[in-house]
Amino acid sequence: MRTTAGLSLVFVFAILNLTAQQAKKPKPAPDFIPKKIYTTKEVNGQEAPIIDGKLDDPAWEIVDWAGDFIENRPDENTPPSYQTKFKIIYDDGFLYIGVRCYDAEPENIVKRMSRRDGFDGDWIEFNIDSYHDKRTAFSFNVTVAGVKGDELVSENGNNWDDSWNPIWYTKTHVDEEGWTAELKIPFSQIKFGKEKNQIWGLQSTRRFFREEERSLWQRVPLDAPGWVSEFGELHGLKNIEPQKQLEIQPYTVARGITYEAEESNPFRDGDDTDLNVGLDAKIGITNDLTLDLTVNPDFGQVEADPSAIALDGFQIFFREQRPFFVENNNIFDFSLSQSQAGNTFGADNIFYSRRIGRNPQGFPNTNDGEFVDQPENTPIIGAARFSGKTKDGWAIGVLESVTARRYATIDNNGDRRREIVEPLTNYFVGRLQKDFNERNSYIGGILTAVNRDALSENIDFLHRQAYTGGFDFKHQWNDRDWYLGGNINWSHVRGSEEAIQNTQESITHLFQRVDAEHVEVDPDKTSLTGTGGNLQLGKVGNGHFMFETGGTWRSPELELNDIGFQRQADDIRHYTWVGYRTLKPDSTFRRVGINYNHWSAWDFGGNHNYLQFNTNSWQNWSNNWFTNLGFNYAPIQYSNFALRGGPRLRRSPWMSFWNGINTDRRKKLRFSVFHNGRKAVDNSIRSYNIQAGFSYQPTNALRISVFPELGINNDKLQYVNNIDTPNGVRYLNGEIEQRTLSMSLRLNYNINPNLTIQYWGQPFISRGRYSNFKHVTDATAKNFSARFLQYDTDQISFADNTFSVDENRDGTTDFTFGNPDFSFIQFRSNLVVRWEYIPGSEIFLVWSQDVSQSGDSSEGLFSSLGDNIFGQRPQNIFLLKATYRFIL
Repeated sequence: MRTTAGLSLVFVFAILNLTAQQAKKPKPAPDFIPKKIYTTKEVNGQEAPIIDGKLDDPAWEIVDWAGDFIENRPDENTPPSYQTKFKIIYDDGFLYIGVRCYDAEPENIVKRMSRRDGFDGDWIEFNIDSYHDKRTAFSFNVTVAGVKGDELVSENGNNWDDSWNPIWYTKTHVDEEGWTAELKIPFSQIKFGKEKNQIWGLQSTRRFFREEERSLWQRVPLDAPGWVSEFGELHGLKNIEPQKQLEIQPYTVARGITYEAEESNPFRDGDDTDLNVGLDAKIGITNDLTLDLTVNPDFGQVEADPSAIALDGFQIFFREQRPFFVENNNIFDFSLSQSQAGNTFGADNIFYSRRIGRNPQGFPNTNDGEFVDQPENTPIIGAARFSGKTKDGWAIGVLESVTARRYATIDNNGDRRREIVEPLTNYFVGRLQKDFNERNSYIGGILTAVNRDALSENIDFLHRQAYTGGFDFKHQWNDRDWYLGGNINWSHVRGSEEAIQNTQESITHLFQRVDAEHVEVDPDKTSLTGTGGNLQLGKVGNGHFMFETGGTWRSPELELNDIGFQRQADDIRHYTWVGYRTLKPDSTFRRVGINYNHWSAWDFGGNHNYLQFNTNSWQNWSNNWFTNLGFNYAPIQYSNFALRGGPRLRRSPWMSFWNGINTDRRKKLRFSVFHNGRKAVDNSIRSYNIQAGFSYQPTNALRISVFPELGINNDKLQYVNNIDTPNGVRYLNGEIEQRTLSMSLRLNYNINPNLTIQYWGQPFISRGRYSNFKHVTDATAKNFSARFLQYDTDQISFADNTFSVDENRDGTTDFTFGNPDFSFIQFRSNLVVRWEYIPGSEIFLVWSQDVSQSGDSSEGLFSSLGDNIFGQRPQNIFLLKATYRFIL
């Protein structure tokens, strides 16, 4: 860690010196950058070009070349290494783009293969703002190896959604002048209005791989306030008709599962098989708005979630990977408090699609000797999504989904019964946004509803109804350099007295906190209503400096977790971020950014719970290495949640750091390391985590990466349990020594752009050993040792995996608790063969493995892995999925 600190100080001094040099330079007057215009023509009386990448069709002769690309990175507003030019023509159904990328060394053009949206090697990209709303665009990218990339661009370039997979056609060709590409884009795959003479936003970007250089057709300064708003224009589109999509995609999935049989368990005989069919459809209601339908969808994930252990009790956020929910998710997004500063629970969102089709939440009542067939997921009977954006600036999203009622089957020596573990549930999301003020402002809203049917006694802890809603807005001015934005949201949940009491006492709320005068549990309530919001002011364009400041809140009663994601309530938080960036490279750096952040938080009782300061920097060096480093200092931290309903707990002031180093990502062999550490000033908390590894690309088609990770966590006040004793409640804590070891292994082999093989595997072990047990006596004491009473060896004993505590040493046990030591071992892997045999139609062959079990916490990490993973029979899942996309 001393070596890292020294390296970090060198970085800091280098950056401060660079900053001083930049500050001495007089600030130039802002450049006026004219909008470029390209005029296309219709293919009349000629055959449309054949898409072979060679640009030798007569149709290309009817229009002129567009060129004069300008470098954007690393040295903005300078001539690029090699020029690029393109032509655009169209007919009734398609837009055609032909591109010439000059290169004096065609033998050195990098043709790396990847899956769709891989963006590796040399490539050319076209962004089309067909709405001309200066906020959203359709992006089409092709690498010299012929790999497609396509993304939906929103939020003026702040969000790029690569889950969008339209049907389009492209080919590339390398010759003595460089390389060429042809693109054929159906009008049915992009959206536009009904004007006789269309004007679209247009941008083209070229990556020159050998120099890691980006050049643009329309110049965009590095300090521009956005991306789409700065595009040039495409003219000449006349009398083209908006085309409504109509696509139907049936699928079939054959699945087989093998696992170790359990003796006497009739539900675990060693193997299961099933065959499933379903249907997806896209129906263009208008050219702007699309209705997506799915019947009995296959919502299985191709890749499993990474392994994780959460000792703080809060839920873990996992990203959505199911295509139906990922596509167009930007329209449904309603983040509560995302900020440039971070540290504002930025994952919290009114809509978290993984709630739909979740694992059943109930468990049956069983007796000793009974076996249970507990379903692993909740089938989605059907779902529909109506979404899009109109030419007038209306963004519309409506999602409706119904999940099935699920039963667990209980077997008692052949006698079987069923109990509901998940009710029939309806989920609804409605989202609306409207641009105005020449697209410089918007206002929007969201409404969600969850309705559950027939809650039996064993699942009456669920809410019968849950409703959430909100309004959001953003206003930009001074050429979009400045902005004011935010949102206000609310929630209302209804249910039985048990359900609402469970909500009040959940870790998100903890109304039962013994020292909280502003909240209390009301056992008679059958509903709960809360509010939240965020307000921020910032500057992002025109110059080296940027900033954002704002505040966010969540009332104690706010509850979003029926269809949203929310970690905790009862929080009022202020944040500020100030950033500095260089705009020109020098002999040391291509680019550098320096940031300062601070956060301060209170609860609704007025308690000041948090104060933290941060400074960090990132560096792109002249050799194209990337590094970053950051430092935190938190002089104030109290937790309302650490004792799970106990008093507010003071945490000692702490400091932390992080540092990452990545070698040039263009190299066939590249390394990276990222590590971070944290230490309380009184040594009550110490943690360190390091991930280091390499990626190796021996050929253009094959890439191998290995990234092991080690985590060390030592906490002298780790929560164990709250225990009622004859002497009162004991808020039991202990000293934990936790070690976590994992390694991610990936192998990607791309036979061609449409046929790929991928492997991912991750062994994982997390082991925790507890000692020095104590109970909290003065939770807010300034000195760490004054916050608790630690048990002496004559007060606590251990036998039969149970601790017994005799507090007053009278020979009588006052209370007992189980051994909290743990060792969790897991190995997950996926082997996926994907073949897109025709555009939009695919075959997947998947083999997944899973070994998950508890180990012996007294053993070493490596021996536990060997005994509990490699010596066990895994669960194997074999899956064959085939889809066919009909375009009608």
